[in-house]
Amino acid sequence: MMTAPVLKYRFLWLVSLAFFSCSQKIVPERMTYFPKMKIKVETIPVKEKTWVFIMAGQSNMAGRGQVEREDTIPHPRILSIDSNGHLIIAKEPLHFYEPSLTGLDCGMSFARNLLEKAPADITILLLPTAVGGSSISQWLGDSVHRQVKLYSNFLEKLAIAKKYGTLKGILWHQGESDTNDQGIQLYPERLQQLFERFRKDAGLNKLPILLGELGSYSGNQANWKLLNIAIHAYALSDKNSAVIPTGDLHHKGDQLHFDAKGQREMGKRFANVWWQQFYQP
Repeated sequence: MMTAPVLKYRFLWLVSLAFFSCSQKIVPERMTYFPKMKIKVETIPVKEKTWVFIMAGQSNMAGRGQVEREDTIPHPRILSIDSNGHLIIAKEPLHFYEPSLTGLDCGMSFARNLLEKAPADITILLLPTAVGGSSISQWLGDSVHRQVKLYSNFLEKLAIAKKYGTLKGILWHQGESDTNDQGIQLYPERLQQLFERFRKDAGLNKLPILLGELGSYSGNQANWKLLNIAIHAYALSDKNSAVIPTGDLHHKGDQLHFDAKGQREMGKRFANVWWQQFYQP
C-alpha cells in the first residue's frame, strides 16, 4: 500500500506528464515535411542574372499536394519570399496565404527543371500570389479573397520582381471557380483583360504567360472541358502565351486538386514549354 508522500509525488508526476503531452504540438500529416525554419538570403544575387517568375491563380497553383522530403531540399539558386517579402532560400510549400490548406505546388519542380537548362550563373526567384477559390472576376476587381486583396497583392510581388531581377514569365493556373455557364462564356475575354493588365503593370508587352489546363478528373467534367476549350481559344489569340496540358495527371482523392506527383510533373511541363517557346539567349 502506497504511503501519502508516495501518492503525492505520483500524482504530481502524472500531472506533469499530462501537461507535457498536451503542450506538444500535434503536426497534421500534410505538414510532416514542412520546413522547420526559413533560410534568409544573405547575399543578394546579381539582378541581371536573376530570372523572376510570378505564380498566380487559385488552389492548383497555390498547391494542395502532399509535401515530401524531396520537395524541401534547398537549391542555392532557387529563391522565394516569406510573408514579409524577405528573400529566402525556396522550399515547398511556397505559398503562405492559406496556412491551414497550403501544400505542394509546382514551383520548385519548375525551377529545378529550368535550372537544368539555364546558364550556370542564373538564379530563379519564385513569387507566390495564388489564392485558393479565387475567380478571375475577383482578380480583375481586386477583390479581397481569404484575406488577400488579389490584384494589389500581385502588384506588391511585381514590385519585388522589379527590385531583384527580371520578370521572365507568369505561371497561371485558375478556372475551377469559373466553371459555370456565364464564367465559361466570358473566360477568354476576362483572360485578355487580366493579362493585358499584368503586362501593362510589368511594363512588358510580350511577357510570357503560361496557362495550365484544368484537370480531367472533376465530377463536373463537362464544364471543366468547356473551360479548357476557352483557355485554348484565348491562347490562340495571344502568341506570348502557351497552354500546359494536364489531362493525364491525377487528383489527390478529392476530384479537385492535383496530387503531389501531378504537381511535380506540371512544374516540369511549365519549365519545358517556357524554355522551348520563350527562352532567348
